[in-house]
Amino acid sequence: FASLKPLGSYINDMLDRLSFFGGWLNDTVPVVFWISGFFFPPAFLTGAKQNFARKKNIAIDLIDFEFELMPKDTYTRKPEDGVYTIGFFFEGARWDKEKMILAESLPKQLFSPAPIIFFLPLPISEMGTYPHYNCPVYKTSDRRGILATTGHSTNFILFVRVPSDLPEAHWVGRGCAMISQLDD
Repeated sequence: FASLKPLGSYINDMLDRLSFFGGWLNDTVPVVFWISGFFFPPAFLTGAKQNFARKKNIAIDLIDFEFELMPKDTYTRKPEDGVYTIGFFFEGARWDKEKMILAESLPKQLFSPAPIIFFLPLPISEMGTYPHYNCPVYKTSDRRGILATTGHSTNFILFVRVPSDLPEAHWVGRGCAMISQLDD
């Protein structure tokens, strides 16, 4: 799996992945999925869309994700549709839990943890509009990779619409993105 971690951190990360998947395999399906643990997160997210499409009998091409950055740090019940995920970090910004919007980074803080993100599949025709930043999400802080058949970098996961009261150009100028694992 893609990683920029030194060997010791890489091994610890691998052990965390084994623990996460072992719990899923031997116990129960997680309520909150550790998205950083997946080798290819877009496949997992496509599976969440497929489950919704089959349940609602809608073509998957007519579905996309609505995103909700959740207020609580833990959840004990799975959502009816979609998935809760954890494991993203903001670079060039932070999440303001009080205002529930994207905010400036704190001084001397390069990365900040993102809250649990609810990926809710919806028909595109039912998706709402709100002031947001289309935040790119990458596997590693490298922000580059090989161009894949999807037309995106192999390091790119997707864009997440993050509520913001500032224009998108502000966050682009800050180089704001999310990554699924730190380099430590």
